Amino acid sequence: MTTMDSEAAAERLARGAIEGRLAACAQVGAPVTSVYRWNDAVETAREWQVLFKTSQARYPELERYLLATHDYDTPEIIATPITRGGAGYLSWVAEETS
Repeated sequence: MTTMDSEAAAERLARGAIEGRLAACAQVGAPVTSVYRWNDAVETAREWQVLFKTSQARYPELERYLLATHDYDTPEIIATPITRGGAGYLSWVAEETS
């Protein structure tokens, strides 16, 4: 998962990951309000979350893509392991990212 500062940027990032088979699916969520500390100041920003669905094997390449493409100096990049899931869906993710 990552966040972007505009819907258009989030969609471009998502599309690039799918076109490169770095993820099987990317979901751009509705805007969220993020409150965080940056450079010793409390900031508030409107951001769009992008959730990527990929395989463990493709994660390193997806992370490299996000770091190279992202507009932020220090982008949020968070991976959550899947402990269980539908067999058909997980097979589809593996197929689409191979």
